[in-house]
Amino acid sequence: MNTLSMKGNWKEVAGKLKQQFANLTDDDLLFKEGKEEELLGRLQQKLGKTKEELRKLIAKL
Repeated sequence: MNTLSMKGNWKEVAGKLKQQFANLTDDDLLFKEGKEEELLGRLQQKLGKTKEELRKLIAKL
């Protein structure tokens, strides 16, 4: 899975991530089309998870 597959709206997904991980900020969750790797890198630093783990987590939301 090379790109993020998200169900629904990114704002909803970002809100769910913030509920699940209180240390995430709006800047951490800033998403722009074509910048998936940048987003995953920020989340990887904050959460200490691999990019594949993050893709799976986001896909479940």
